Amino acid sequence: MRATMVVGYVSDEVMGIFAPIVIYWLYAGFYQLLPPLDEYRLHTRKEEEEKNLVPLSKVIKGVLLQQLVQAVVAHALFLLTSSADESGTTIQPSIPIQIMQIIIGMIVMDTWQYFAHRYMHQNKFLYRHIHSQHHRLVVTYAIGALYNHPLEGLLLDTVGGAIAFLVSGMTARTSVIFFCFAVVKTVDDHCGLWLPGNIFHIFFQNNTAYHDIHHQLPGTKYNYSQPFFSIWDKLLGTHMPYTLVNRPEGGLEARLVTRPILRRARRNKKIRANGRLLMELGKTTLQLLFLQYFAHRYMLQNKFLHRYVHSQHHRLVVPDAIGALYNHPLEGLLLDTLGGAIRSSSQVDVADDL
Repeated sequence: MRATMVVGYVSDEVMGIFAPIVIYWLYAGFYQLLPPLDEYRLHTRKEEEEKNLVPLSKVIKGVLLQQLVQAVVAHALFLLTSSADESGTTIQPSIPIQIMQIIIGMIVMDTWQYFAHRYMHQNKFLYRHIHSQHHRLVVTYAIGALYNHPLEGLLLDTVGGAIAFLVSGMTARTSVIFFCFAVVKTVDDHCGLWLPGNIFHIFFQNNTAYHDIHHQLPGTKYNYSQPFFSIWDKLLGTHMPYTLVNRPEGGLEARLVTRPILRRARRNKKIRANGRLLMELGKTTLQLLFLQYFAHRYMLQNKFLHRYVHSQHHRLVVPDAIGALYNHPLEGLLLDTLGGAIRSSSQVDVADDL
C-alpha cells in the first residue's frame, strides 16, 4: 500500500514527534479537570497532600523535560529510518502487518521496561539517586505519569520506545498510533481513579490498581510490569494480587492480598532465582553489545587503529568458524577480554528481593 508521508499539512514524522505529547496533556488534563469523584479514588485527597513529596509545579517541569528529550530522540529516529522516496512518499504496510508491528512493539516495550524498572529497584544506588524520584508520588495522579529523573526517563521510556520502534519495524505513521496508545495507557495507570466502565480496567490486568500496589510501600518489590501486560511479573515471581475494598470514609482502596505472600514466596523461590539469572544475562548482553559496538566502530573510524590493529581481523575476507577470534592481541584484549572483565565485575544487589 503506497501512501504519502503527509496527512493534511503535517508529515507523519511531525505527528510522531508531537502527537504523543499533545495526547498526554489532553488526557492527563481531562483527569485533572474532573470533579473530586471521592467515591472512585484509590486514595483520599488528604493522603495525596500528606504523602506526596513533590509539588505539582515541579512535576509538570519534570514531565516537560522528559518530553523534550523524547521529541529530540524521535526526530533523530525518523531521520535515520525514513524510507521515503524523492517525492516524499512512503510505502505503508498492510493493516494486518501494522497491527502485528504494534503488538510486537508492546511486547518489546514491556520487556525492556520490566527488566530496567526491576533493576532500578534492586540496585540501591540507582534507586536512591534516580528511581526514587518517581516514587515521591506515593499517591499517583495522571499528570505525574511521566514524572521521573531525567536519566530514568531516557533509559526506561525513551530508549525503550526507540527499541520497540526499531525492532517492530513500524513506520512513522504506525508509530503515531502506537505511542499515543502507550501514552494514554501510562496516564490511565497513574490516574488514581477506579472509574466504572474504564476499558483499560476491563481488558488489562496491568491497570490503575495494579500499579497503585507498586507505589505502596509493601508492594514496591512487586508489580514492576508496565505499561501493557503483567506477563513478566507472573513468569518471574513478582506478581502481587490485590483486592479492591470500600473505605469507611468513602472511596476505594487497592489492598494487597497478604495471606498467600509467604506461601507464594516459597513456591516462587526457584522462579525468582531464574529471574535474577535472566536479569544478569540480559545485563551482561547489553554491556557487551554497547562496549563492543562503540569500540569496534571507533577502531574503524580511527585510521591509526584500523591500519595497525583492527585490519588484522579483516585479513580474513572470507570468515570461517576457526578464525572467529583471530584479532590483533591489543584488539583481543580491549574488545573481548576487557569486555568480559567489566561484565564479571558488575553485581546486582538482590538480597532483599524476597
